[in-house]
Amino acid sequence: MKRLALAVAIAVMLASSETNSNAQQTVWTGSWATAPVAAPAPISDANADGTTYRDIVHLSLGGSAIRLRISNEFGTTPLTLASVHVALSAGGASTQTGTDHPVTFGGTESVTIPTGALIVSDPIPMPVKPFADLAVSLFVPTQPGTLTYHVLGVSTNYIATGNATSSQNLDGATKISSWYLLKGVEVDAGSNAASVVTLGASITDGYHSTPDKNTRWPDVLAGRLQFNKATSNIGLLNEGISGARLLHDITGPSALSRLDRDVLAQPGAKYLIIAIGTNDIGRTYFPLRPNEGVTTEQLIWGYQQIISRAHARGIKVFASTLNPFGGAAYYNAAGEKMRQAVNTFARTDKGFDGVIDFDRVTRDPTHPEALLPAYDSGDHLHPNDAGYKAMGDAIDLKLFTQ
Repeated sequence: MKRLALAVAIAVMLASSETNSNAQQTVWTGSWATAPVAAPAPISDANADGTTYRDIVHLSLGGSAIRLRISNEFGTTPLTLASVHVALSAGGASTQTGTDHPVTFGGTESVTIPTGALIVSDPIPMPVKPFADLAVSLFVPTQPGTLTYHVLGVSTNYIATGNATSSQNLDGATKISSWYLLKGVEVDAGSNAASVVTLGASITDGYHSTPDKNTRWPDVLAGRLQFNKATSNIGLLNEGISGARLLHDITGPSALSRLDRDVLAQPGAKYLIIAIGTNDIGRTYFPLRPNEGVTTEQLIWGYQQIISRAHARGIKVFASTLNPFGGAAYYNAAGEKMRQAVNTFARTDKGFDGVIDFDRVTRDPTHPEALLPAYDSGDHLHPNDAGYKAMGDAIDLKLFTQ
C-alpha cells in the first residue's frame, strides 16, 4: 500500500513539474515582418569602415520580450554582423534614452549568417507595447556580396558610416526608404496570441500610401484587430512585395515559391489573406519578357495550391477579390474579363475559409472596371490613403473569431 501511495505521489509530482514547465515556456508570435528580395548592389562596399543600417519598424502586437529575425536569404556569400542593437524610436534616426539593448546570438554580439540562411536572435528582455516603433541597427563590416532587403518600406530608414549601432543619434546619416537585413520581429505575447499574414503585391505593400504614416490596408486592419477586444491578441505580418506575382518570379519570388518562407514559417501564423494576381493578369497582356502569360485556370490552380498547403498547417485562408484597374498602364479588356473570373472564383469557391471583397469596396459604381476616383492615387491601379482605409475597414473581424 505504501509503495502504491509513493508511486502515485511521484506521478503527481512529475505531472505538476511538466505542467509548470509548459506554462513557463515562451511562445513567440510575429508582430512585424517584411518579405525580402535581393538588393541591387552591396552598399556596404561603399566605404572601408563598414555600414550601419538603422531600420525603423512599426509593431502590431505588444509583448514582454522580443526576438529579431535577420536574413541573408539572398546573400551570395556568408554575411557577418559585427553588432546589432535595438531601441525604441524617438522619431527620425534617433532612439529614446535608456531603451537601447545589444542583441546577441547564442550569447555573442557578432554572428555570421550562412549564404541563403535566416537566423533568429536570442530573446531580448525588452517589453514593447502595441504599435511601438523600433529602431533596429545592424553593422555590416565591409565585405563582398549581395545584401537582402525589402525595397518599398514606405518608411524612412537610415544608413551611416562605421559602427553606430549604439548611437542615440545618427548624425549625417543617409535617408533610404528600404529595410535592410531585418525580416521580422517576434514578441512574447502569451500562448493565446496569433498573427494574420497578408500575402500580396504592391497594393498590400502600400505603394502610394503616405510614407511614415502606416496607412497601408494591412496597417488599418492591424489597428482594428488591436482595438477590438475579441481580436486584440492578433498581430499582422505584411508579406507584400511590389511587382510580385502569383505564378512567376519577377520582383522577388512568386507567391507559390515563397509561401513556405513568408507564410507557413511565420511564428504564430493562424490566418492568411491572399491578395495577389493583378500583376499576373496585367503582364499577360503587356509582358515585360517572353512566356509571362497565364490563364484564368492557371491562376485558380495557384490559389488552390496555397489553400491546400496552408490548410495542411492549420492556417485559415481568406480570399480577397482583386481591385479594379481600368485606365492603368497594363489594363486590357481581356484582362478585365480574367479579373472578373478570378473574383467570381474568390467569392464562390468553398476551399476558402472566407472572402474579403476589396473589388466591391473600391470600384466606381458607374465604371466598375475602374477605381472610385476618391480612392485613386492617380495611376488608376493603386489606392490612396482613403482607398487603403476603406479596404482595411471592409474586413469583417468575425473572420478571426470563428
